[in-house]
Amino acid sequence: MTLNRDIARKIEEPDRKRAYVRDLFAGVAWRYDLTNDVLSFGLHRRWKRRLLELADLHTGHTVLDLAAGTGDLGRWAIEASGGPTVVAADLTPEMMRVGRDRGGPQPAAWIAAEAGSLPFRDATFDRVLIGYGLRNFTHLERCLDEVFRCLKPGGRLVALDFGHPPGRMLRRAYMGYLELSTRAVGWALHRDPESYVYIPESLRRFPGQRGIRAMMERAGYTRSGFEDLLGGIMGINYGERPEARGSA
Repeated sequence: MTLNRDIARKIEEPDRKRAYVRDLFAGVAWRYDLTNDVLSFGLHRRWKRRLLELADLHTGHTVLDLAAGTGDLGRWAIEASGGPTVVAADLTPEMMRVGRDRGGPQPAAWIAAEAGSLPFRDATFDRVLIGYGLRNFTHLERCLDEVFRCLKPGGRLVALDFGHPPGRMLRRAYMGYLELSTRAVGWALHRDPESYVYIPESLRRFPGQRGIRAMMERAGYTRSGFEDLLGGIMGINYGERPEARGSA
């Protein structure tokens, strides 16, 4: 597993991880959505639709699609809820460029931004949506604090990512599948097995849906929780910034 050890060294230190993630996604941007379809057998679309249901979007909402990538989640949000104002933000300009070149509904703005230092005023958004971004953030607790700051009182964060299933046998089978499938897909689509071996390596360092819930609670989110998908192989975390005291 020399390849895994090399990737591990690249993502252990926050500044190196930031640069590694940016370069990685810049290189795979043009086939990123196809890869999601292949690795998940198309199920990521269903999971993102479930994320949008939990977000409870309404016309008039201002929504941040954070770690937006090519913006599929933001576009679906516009289609599903009658046209909220969506802002897409991502660390990798190449990913956003692919999204901007597509047809269909578009976010009101595409902004290059890091989750740990968001360029938005306090209490800007009614909803923050994150599809497969939490594992890629450096200083994860700082990023959750930043999202909390940018949410309006009563606003909600909803985030989908790979999870840690509770059963030991399922966890082992799941990680084995990721080790093999990410190498195969990376080679088949990009001629580079490292392209997606990052997924299982990053997952080993990720606290999973239960750990994210604990972090959100420490950050001040209320009504926080998670929903397991496929037995916990995937998870959707959610939580809200409390209403201001004295509000209706």
